[in-house]
Amino acid sequence: MGVPWGSGGGAGGAGLLSERAATMRESLLKSQSITDNMVSILGSFDHRLSALETAMRPTQIRTHAIRRAHENIDRTLKAAEVILSQFDLTRQAEGKILKGPHEDLETYLVAIEQLRENIRFFSSNKSFKSSDGVLNHANGLLNKAISKLEEEFKQLLSSYSKPVEPDRLFEGLPSSMRPSSGSPGEQPDANGKNPSPNGQHHEHHHANAENAVYTPPTLVPPRVLPLLHDLALQMVQAGHQQQLLKIYRDTRSSVLEESLRKLGVEKLSKEDVQKMQWEVLEAKIGNWIHFMRIAVKLLFAGERKVCDQIFEGFESLKDQCFAEVTAGSVAVLLSFGDAIAKSKRSPEKLFVLLDMYEIMRELHSEIETLFRGKACNDIRESALGLTKRLAQTAQETFSDFEEAVEKDATKTAVADGTVHPLTSYVINYVKFLFDYQSTLKQLFQEFENGDGSDSQLAAVTMHIMQALQTNLDGKSKQYKDPALSNLFLMNNIHYMVRSVRRSEAKDLLGDDWVQRHRRIVQQHANQYKRIAWAKILQCLSIQGLTSSGGSGVSADGGNSSGASRAMVKDRLKTFNIQFEELHQRQSQWTVPDTELRDSLKLAVAEVLLPAYRSFLKRFGPLVENGKNPQKYIRYTPEDLDHMLNEFFEGKTLNEPKR
Repeated sequence: MGVPWGSGGGAGGAGLLSERAATMRESLLKSQSITDNMVSILGSFDHRLSALETAMRPTQIRTHAIRRAHENIDRTLKAAEVILSQFDLTRQAEGKILKGPHEDLETYLVAIEQLRENIRFFSSNKSFKSSDGVLNHANGLLNKAISKLEEEFKQLLSSYSKPVEPDRLFEGLPSSMRPSSGSPGEQPDANGKNPSPNGQHHEHHHANAENAVYTPPTLVPPRVLPLLHDLALQMVQAGHQQQLLKIYRDTRSSVLEESLRKLGVEKLSKEDVQKMQWEVLEAKIGNWIHFMRIAVKLLFAGERKVCDQIFEGFESLKDQCFAEVTAGSVAVLLSFGDAIAKSKRSPEKLFVLLDMYEIMRELHSEIETLFRGKACNDIRESALGLTKRLAQTAQETFSDFEEAVEKDATKTAVADGTVHPLTSYVINYVKFLFDYQSTLKQLFQEFENGDGSDSQLAAVTMHIMQALQTNLDGKSKQYKDPALSNLFLMNNIHYMVRSVRRSEAKDLLGDDWVQRHRRIVQQHANQYKRIAWAKILQCLSIQGLTSSGGSGVSADGGNSSGASRAMVKDRLKTFNIQFEELHQRQSQWTVPDTELRDSLKLAVAEVLLPAYRSFLKRFGPLVENGKNPQKYIRYTPEDLDHMLNEFFEGKTLNEPKR
């Protein structure tokens, strides 16, 4: 072990140092020579190495090529394996497809998806020599598979598509609208009789449309719908939309039409409608209204549900299918409505036209919702077209009616002066209009501008009443007896006033109208009294009985008032003849309203009885003292009162008189 640098000092230390320096120098020289030797050795090694590398390069290249070849072979084998497995899958899919979809549809659909996958695979591997052949085979197989699906779709849809029996449809109606009997001909909504000259009219049923609950029937079992949807999806993906549409239309449209036929819907042309008796036609219209409700709210609503579920996800196809399936049924229903709207107008048709207009308006929003989309345009248009045509025909019928009332030329006067059939017909008609107030207002809005629809209805009603009065004035002139003319007008206008006061027309025509017409009734009553009784009251007046001047006692006996017995007898004789004639004739006249009849009898009695009493009191003794007084004083005032009670009772001639 060496001595530390600073130990010892002196000569010993210096000696050691120089010794070390010499050793180091020697070592350095050795190292240098080793380095030089190493460099020269390495230099020659380099020469040899480069020669070796040159010699080895071809071997390296071959080795690399062999490795690449191995990799390629591996890859090719792998690719071949994939292709072979695709072949294998295609073969498996083919096996399943050839079996058909009926037994196991799910597996069949998986096989189709597999086949599509294979087609995608071979389409992207065009380098594979046989890919064209494989693709052709696979595509052919896919087409066959889709055709089988079409068959399956058709088969499945057909087997579950059955016409709906009427009873099942009725079950979906709100209970208030269900027919009591099962026959479609007896609908609760089939309106009965319209106004007719005998004054009877049918009841108008306003179905409370807003609150009524309708339950559409299940047309295809819900468990089948997902299956049909899957099949439809495959067909659409395969581009077979048109075939799908055709199958659906052909299968379902006939089912809908048959369901309606079972319900009672008929195909009727305009000619058929023209030839029909009014009563028959009216019943058919009532049924049609009911059928429209059932078709839209139940049958078409049910069909829309089926359509929407099968074609879920294909909006335009969904609408197209629905439009094509329902088109035939809608056409049959609307064509009947059109035939009525275009048939010859007549007053009694107004109410059925309004009924039909009402149902079309009630169903409007549902039709718009069910028949949504571009494909259903025509159907929506034709429904709207019918609504407008019905409104127009109703409007024209309304105008015709006013004119017909004014010009009604029935010559048959009512012999007893009672209410004319025309009056009861028109008043019933007007009362009936008020059942349709809201509908009529709707009509006026559709066609007129300006005035509020209330005042329009009032104006129309007033016109009709005025037209009736004008006609009645004309009819009253057919009577030879002006007293009967006035009685006739009194009866008819009183009937008008009374009917208006008891109906909704009162609010519309107003108190003013009522008061004015009551005055007219009173005027005719006064006229009757004046004309019918003036002549007979003349017999009971003292005019012409008392001689002006003279001695006051006549040759044939008289009294202080100067009336001769002969004249009094003559007067009483005339009175009896006239009164009996009036009694006989006017007992056949009729005042149907008991109140009016009693007040008229009272008015006559109030004039006649006091005049008769006072005549008898004054001149009676002249006759009573002579021979056969009962020949002249045939009636007591009480008898007359009793006989007056038999006036205006419409007795026939051969009834025994008192």
